[in-house]
Amino acid sequence: MSVLVYVEQAEGKFKKSVFEAVSYAKAIADQQSADLTAISIGNVAESELKELGKYGASKVLNVCSDQLKNFVNQAYASVIASAAAKENATVVVLSNSFTGKGLAPRIAVKLKAGLVDGAVELPKVDGGKFTVKKTAFSGKAFAITEIVSANKVIALNPNAFGIKENAGEISVEDFFADVNQSDLNTVIKEIVRATDKVSLPDAEIVVSAGRGLKGPENWGMIEELAGLLGAATACSKPVSDADWRPHAEHVGQTGISISPNLYIAIGISGAIQHLAGVSSSKVIVVINKDPEAPFFKVADYGIVGDAFDIVPRLIETLKKNQS
Repeated sequence: MSVLVYVEQAEGKFKKSVFEAVSYAKAIADQQSADLTAISIGNVAESELKELGKYGASKVLNVCSDQLKNFVNQAYASVIASAAAKENATVVVLSNSFTGKGLAPRIAVKLKAGLVDGAVELPKVDGGKFTVKKTAFSGKAFAITEIVSANKVIALNPNAFGIKENAGEISVEDFFADVNQSDLNTVIKEIVRATDKVSLPDAEIVVSAGRGLKGPENWGMIEELAGLLGAATACSKPVSDADWRPHAEHVGQTGISISPNLYIAIGISGAIQHLAGVSSSKVIVVINKDPEAPFFKVADYGIVGDAFDIVPRLIETLKKNQS
């Protein structure tokens, strides 16, 4: 018996959420007194693959195939399910990223496994039953889910568990799995990735702004504040719809769901659709000149004031402290 973790790569590199998923999978493997195997699909250097050993993986299955050079949900799910069968893995772990949300249910169907997506805590294990806490209702609540099936698939929310080093010996093994042509019917023509220094799903701090900024010409102070904090920048849906900011920065129910340690919302009223994508943030700070803005009801800290007054003062204070 073993635990399998899928490690998503982008241009040959692993993001923070991958090391978090490996740390989480290692903790589950320890609960089961099992080995942890990782599976990587795509062209990744051996040195990068061996980096996974720092977080508890004892083996990496390396899948490098021209057929799979572009991400295809069904094909990747088939390969991961084949790897689980080869390793006799009864638990498959992956990050609940944009990619993971498409993969997890497909893997579960192929393995006839119970599924928990959006997990935020380590499972409580009682024999063959896993009890897992997860987000529900677009992040507005939590649910306790029991998996009683023999096979289990768990998709971990980014920033929910943390990265834990657990270094050990690791081996890298090439893995070849037959892919049905029917799994490759979907053709990915282009993948456009955000070029921010800090990606939104992995960011521990996010600085976000809305229509209160009045126009794209005023975004300089948001980017400056984010830069000083080592944060990613984000925006509300009306801002991306108006082309003030790229759609890759849109957070909310119809955009990217995030769970940073700190979320700073500037000039955003806090409509329910926006809150659905950011309510898993550990600390929420709201800056808005409207004291009745809905966002203040869920904020941990709130500043009632004009963003054009508050943000420059924050920037000035941060610069003084850093100097």
